[in-house]
Amino acid sequence: MHKVMISVGEASGDLHGASIADALKELEPDIRIFGMGGQAMRKAGVEIVHDIADLGIIGFVEVVKNLPRFFRLRDELIDLMKKEQPDVLLVIDYPDFNMRLAPKARELGIPVVSYIPPSAWAWRKGRAKSVAKIVDKIASIFPFEAEVYQKAGADVEFVGHPLIDIIKPSMDKETAYKFFGINPNQPVILLLPGSRKHEIENLLPVMLKSAEKIKLIYPECQFILPVASTISQEMLQGMIKQYSVNVKLTFENTYDLMAIADSAIAASGTVTLEAAILGLPTVVIYKMAAMTYFIGRLLVKIPNISLPNIVAGKRIIPELLQYEVNADNIARETLALLPLSEQGEKVRKELLAVKEKLGAGGAVKRAAQVVLNAAKKR
Repeated sequence: MHKVMISVGEASGDLHGASIADALKELEPDIRIFGMGGQAMRKAGVEIVHDIADLGIIGFVEVVKNLPRFFRLRDELIDLMKKEQPDVLLVIDYPDFNMRLAPKARELGIPVVSYIPPSAWAWRKGRAKSVAKIVDKIASIFPFEAEVYQKAGADVEFVGHPLIDIIKPSMDKETAYKFFGINPNQPVILLLPGSRKHEIENLLPVMLKSAEKIKLIYPECQFILPVASTISQEMLQGMIKQYSVNVKLTFENTYDLMAIADSAIAASGTVTLEAAILGLPTVVIYKMAAMTYFIGRLLVKIPNISLPNIVAGKRIIPELLQYEVNADNIARETLALLPLSEQGEKVRKELLAVKEKLGAGGAVKRAAQVVLNAAKKR
């Protein structure tokens, strides 16, 4: 029986970790999987030794402030590796933490597989060589990403994008409208402020202000906020009460919800690609601490920050960055994406092309096989 240890730090990584765990169990039913994750991984049968619910930290400045906490957590996971001696460590995304954990695993003779590796194609391009030295195998989700790591000397395999396998609505539209209590004849706008506390505090207030402005133009608009497993419902309700707009909170079947929504306002991240796959036009917003943003601008070398635009190779959905993130701008861009508008229909067609570029599926099974192969080699 092989033992696999997984390390993730965010809700999106938790989802990918759960999918990999399911695929690993199909390949080897008696495999043991444990590590750091959340509710999705727990439901997939992973033994969770540290829950990620309290890891709501982003950005350079925020990470620096929390370094002592990160070091303590890293040491806890190192002690776990020493005790359990897993056959492989699978690190998923969350690079500022996982790329500090990986070298320690290799010192213990434990091979490391990086799934959804650091975005060296976007920034810190020299980091690709560093990552190549501290992980044994990279399972890449973008073809252009695989090329960057190959040039850096990494052992990399392009497996395709896992979201094509994961994002599958379970209901038809009529059933979904009834399930969520949504009027199909009135616009549905999703608020997607992120899965981390810092993002919620930073972005939800301006989203709610923009919702107030949209309501003035389209009073019948319905606003819905899918709650990430890492976020407190009470915190969200407390923030929403401060604004004169009704927002319905939902807790499950988010992909079914995205499939019937008309547009969304979203924090930059994986959720924007999820929305793209489901054909949901989205206004992407990105706002961080001033110093974090300044450092990022110096390092980021790509014209667009949202994954749908990066995959498309051009800007197809609106992006509002830092000082552009205000209620007026968000409301204007969101209204332009609603159905029957020329811009909205154009974006929907462009999103179909983005989905095609991500491949036909099977990425999760291929990634799981990469992990199992690494475990067998040990």
